[in-house]
Amino acid sequence: MYPMTQCKILLIEDEPSIIHLVSAYLRQENYEVTTATDGMSGLKAARALRPDLVVLDIMLPKLDGLEVLTQLRRESNVYIILLTAKTEETDKIVGLSLGADDYVTKPFSPRELVARIKAALRRIQAGTQTPPETMLHFPRLRIDPGSHQVWLDDQLVDLTLTEFQLLHTLAEHPHMVLSREQLLEKVWGANYYGEERVVDVHVGNVRRKLGGEFIATVRGVGYRFEGEGV
Repeated sequence: MYPMTQCKILLIEDEPSIIHLVSAYLRQENYEVTTATDGMSGLKAARALRPDLVVLDIMLPKLDGLEVLTQLRRESNVYIILLTAKTEETDKIVGLSLGADDYVTKPFSPRELVARIKAALRRIQAGTQTPPETMLHFPRLRIDPGSHQVWLDDQLVDLTLTEFQLLHTLAEHPHMVLSREQLLEKVWGANYYGEERVVDVHVGNVRRKLGGEFIATVRGVGYRFEGEGV
């Protein structure tokens, strides 16, 4: 587990009440919290701070959250949790497609958000402790949990942390169907509060980056990894 005083959280949000409440909850957990109230300053803070995790509101002045997300993903694989309005379903899907790892819908419980953050940081730390001998080899694909790297035909594939963990989880069980519920538990954690759609969007992201191969959909059940390509 991360030493709590070393965890840096960047909160990019323009509503003062949310900033105050979320910051208070995070500091109670001994996280180092930095805040920004618009997209431009948030992007600048992310580049300077190099946080362990970013909480990013979609509706921001100067530069909206989706543009901030797009620019961050060009530069970093930092874990990003989006804050979205309850009625804006499209924003959630677009945000996940652009590389967000998770989202929380407003209005939300600060306790829930902190729980999501804790679970994400545990996953990040666990990933750094994976022994190198667990590298997975397939005819066209290599997956290295130690470095969180994937090679397709000897070309490095750029995956986010969540995309990597999802692919790795499926690849550890080749030809076995894993349900969305199982993938949520293994990748997002047993106490995940969100919706199953995050699995579908992230699987779509992985497929796009691997050229549409390796992961098959089993209708009404879940997903299956095929080591030789689908």
